[in-house]
Amino acid sequence: MTTDIIRTCEQLIYRYAYLNDERDFDALIQLFTDDAVLYRPSAPDTPLQGHAAILASFRSRAPDIRTFHSCSDVMVSVEHAQLAHARSRILLLSASRSAPSATAIAAPDKPPMPGTFRDRFQLTVDGWKFSQRRGCFWI
Repeated sequence: MTTDIIRTCEQLIYRYAYLNDERDFDALIQLFTDDAVLYRPSAPDTPLQGHAAILASFRSRAPDIRTFHSCSDVMVSVEHAQLAHARSRILLLSASRSAPSATAIAAPDKPPMPGTFRDRFQLTVDGWKFSQRRGCFWI
């Protein structure tokens, strides 16, 4: 059972990165509990509480900015059958596209940004979800 929880929580971290990069914010928000708190790495001291605030923050991103989040060193700890924690590292690449539908990016606008996430996961009636994500960049 513990191994299944660990794998499920790891998959939530990876799914978050993919959905974020694909700008599928409607699917992304479903990874969070209704009352979840997100501290984005770009604003690590500003809590975003609940679906509405988290979703508004993602949707406010400029449509021409594209991101690539690489996640690594994921370590999940199971506290009990309904609560788990994790630490992971991220590397963010971002760039502008000349048009939102463009498929190519000439070069990153910023240097790669390394950072970390500390997560809390909660088992809900709909499965495991983030109850808190706390990110910060090292730079």
